[in-house]
Amino acid sequence: MPRFGCGCHHLEAAKHRFEILPKHGSWLNAVEIEFAVLSRQCLDRRIDSMERLRSEVEAWSRKRNQKRVGVKWRFTTDDARRKLPCLYPKISSNPS
Repeated sequence: MPRFGCGCHHLEAAKHRFEILPKHGSWLNAVEIEFAVLSRQCLDRRIDSMERLRSEVEAWSRKRNQKRVGVKWRFTTDDARRKLPCLYPKISSNPS
């Protein structure tokens, strides 16, 4: 029987909050990077239960947060100004 075969899927869905967020932003890149690292470091094997999965991901998250791991950006402001000039205009330091 499927997990939500009991007709209580609306209860599970009520636990989640959905937000409308822009899909072009640095926060999304950071999230994608974190999920890729999680996948490589923690989810690269078969995990036999939801409890074990939850435990593994929480342990990975605690270690990652304790290490205060950050994202190393390679796309600089100069890159943005060159590739997206309408969004990142050059700011003149000379008053007109």
